[in-house]
Amino acid sequence: MSEIFNKIGEAIITVADTLCEYPEFILLIGGGLFLFFYSGAVSIRRLPQAIGVLRQKQASDKGKETGQISSVQALLSAIAATVGMGNIAGVAVALTVGNGNPGVIFWMWVSAIVGMTTKFFEGTLAIMYKGRDSAGEVQGGPMYIITQGLGAKWKPLAIAFAIFGLVGTLCVWQANQLVESVTTVFTTPMGIENTWVLRLIMGVVMVTIVAAVILRGIKSIAAIASRMVPLMVALYLIMVLVIMAMNYDKIPGVFSSIFEGAFTFEAGLGGFAYVALIGARRAAYVNEAGIGTASMMHGASKNTEPVREGLIAMLGPAIDSGLICTLTAIPIIIAGNYVGQTDPKGLEIALGAWGKLLPNVGQYLLMIIVFFFAFSTMFTYSYYGLKCTNFLFGAHNAKYYNYYYLIMIVVAAVVPLKVVVGFMDIAFFLMACCTMTALLLLSPRVKKVAKEYFQKGKSVK
Repeated sequence: MSEIFNKIGEAIITVADTLCEYPEFILLIGGGLFLFFYSGAVSIRRLPQAIGVLRQKQASDKGKETGQISSVQALLSAIAATVGMGNIAGVAVALTVGNGNPGVIFWMWVSAIVGMTTKFFEGTLAIMYKGRDSAGEVQGGPMYIITQGLGAKWKPLAIAFAIFGLVGTLCVWQANQLVESVTTVFTTPMGIENTWVLRLIMGVVMVTIVAAVILRGIKSIAAIASRMVPLMVALYLIMVLVIMAMNYDKIPGVFSSIFEGAFTFEAGLGGFAYVALIGARRAAYVNEAGIGTASMMHGASKNTEPVREGLIAMLGPAIDSGLICTLTAIPIIIAGNYVGQTDPKGLEIALGAWGKLLPNVGQYLLMIIVFFFAFSTMFTYSYYGLKCTNFLFGAHNAKYYNYYYLIMIVVAAVVPLKVVVGFMDIAFFLMACCTMTALLLLSPRVKKVAKEYFQKGKSVK
């Protein structure tokens, strides 16, 4: 019997590895590139307007708001979900599997620009097409974009997204990696054995913290995210700037290696393509553009102007795949400890780089960031699963999802999760299939309302 389960587990991992390689890349990056050119490079041309509307007062029609949070809170909450372990461990892994070529970072930047366009379409459609749950409250997200935008005959696709979302939005990987980080940096060096009891205790502690936020609902999550995200990004920026100041003579070499490595043909055209694919694919996974998670958060915005929400939404990838991934890459490239790694654990490489550049304190400082990043994701992802439960089983049953979510955090802290994470990766890919189908089919409507919006000059009011 155990042999059968092992074979099933191996099959799940194989399928996940296959789907999350080139099929996911083609779906997210290929689809994103189409939207980029179809929109007239909105993520580049309209970036100044996006920054401008972020600083302005909420654009909504008084008395007609249909949501629970502001556009800025929606953006910060979406960033809180995407800024996680992937921004640290994912960058280290990208550098390593890219044959130690820093050029992968350049292609992460390119992917961020593409992802910004996809998020623009997601944010716009999230406001254009909202629905009401069984309690009569206005809701948004891919489920409603599909049913309200494409029509009732597409409801099976919406149901499929919600089912996949119940699995794909669990934060078991974040919880598991946080436990691994604590044992690596703190408990093991102190001589404390890494037993299941210790991991269970850490799991209970995590659940206590997460429950205190998520059981109070979306307004609590948004309020925490709106304070937590600016703080953790600012703290990370300051810490990296300190490392850069201490190694100022190496900074020109870091950026020159990124640009030179991005277009290297030393290994032939195949080597160039490999580096580009690795960097772009990792960034796409980090910023979640096209997955559908962001539109669930932006669908909760009180904003009634779709294009304004789209402009704000597209800033997400610029921050997580652009700024934060770059902040992670700089110390790792300076330290150089990613070179020659054959079976890397991304977080260990990042911790090692900080430990090398800031002896005695570097690992502990990075762990502060890891705590911020991990919990910000765990707070926000619970809302996504709640929305999927609401759509499938009704508003009165949605609350039960939170308890399932909290239990899975404890499970994640205790058990090996390779097979479970593989199952989640498959669900994530299938979520993207549903979302990108809707975005591509509805893209002409977004283009139409965007043209009208920019012609009227609403973005500069």
